[in-house]
Amino acid sequence: MKIQILITLAATSALITSATATVTMEWVTVGNAGNAADTTGFGAVRYEYQIGNYEVTNAQYAEFLNAKAATDTYSLYNTLSAFVNLGINRSGSSGSYSYSVTTGMESRPVALVSWFDAARFTNWLANGQGAGDTETGSYTLNGAISGIILKNAGASIYIPTEDEWYKAAYYNSATSSYSLYPNGQNTITTADANFAQVIMASTDVGSYSGDPSMYGTFDQGGNVVEWHDTVINGSLRGMRGGGWADNPNDDYLASTPTHTTPGLPSNEGSAIGFRVASVAAIPETSTALFGALGLVCLLRRKRCLHHQPVK
Repeated sequence: MKIQILITLAATSALITSATATVTMEWVTVGNAGNAADTTGFGAVRYEYQIGNYEVTNAQYAEFLNAKAATDTYSLYNTLSAFVNLGINRSGSSGSYSYSVTTGMESRPVALVSWFDAARFTNWLANGQGAGDTETGSYTLNGAISGIILKNAGASIYIPTEDEWYKAAYYNSATSSYSLYPNGQNTITTADANFAQVIMASTDVGSYSGDPSMYGTFDQGGNVVEWHDTVINGSLRGMRGGGWADNPNDDYLASTPTHTTPGLPSNEGSAIGFRVASVAAIPETSTALFGALGLVCLLRRKRCLHHQPVK
């Protein structure tokens, strides 16, 4: 359920969106702080947090590109997106690039994004969108396109940790237990999530409206596999979730989700996307209310598969 909370303006100055902000994220609150991990060792989170209801969409990412990638210094756009019809198209030349979304694909999850692309998107959100910086904020990137960059202390909007992702997908607070799949059940079929597609075919986020996780997230069992923020073996980042290309005969449908898919944070793939998390979600009230009240009104509301990178 979506929950509305109030916190002080001073504590959330980095979250205040500018007048030009155009991307609205929807969040669910993941409470039950201090829950235990499941038998895999994942899922314990000692604090309350928010996570996106849905994966970041083409429309949301295209707004980001139009705001920050006229030159595309950091390769935020993968030109294969248009070639393989993943939904985002680029026109113009460097210095004046513009981006559009193929009609009907606005609500599809963005794909062909690296961990660094996702980190820059979260910095941009945390810095107010519009002309907000992509290089500082939740992550201090300063031009980095490879290696391991850790989340800064006090980061407001960021890529979820593996435990945050896992808890949102599988934990049942009513029973203090975990389901095997992110539909709140111990079984799953192609009627419950977008996987095992013969041809490349993502679906609009939230299309499987009858199959949310216990906290109300969608598509953690299908559509695109998602980056998380946990470092693996010192040089890799992890991904979790089902993707549209996953075959029902592979380990996606094994009985226990025991691993994460590691990859170089620079990897990009046609079934790799992401969602975002927050300790205090992006405010969706007007700035006039901030001045009047001195408060910000915020909306808070297992499987790993190996995906070969496209490049």
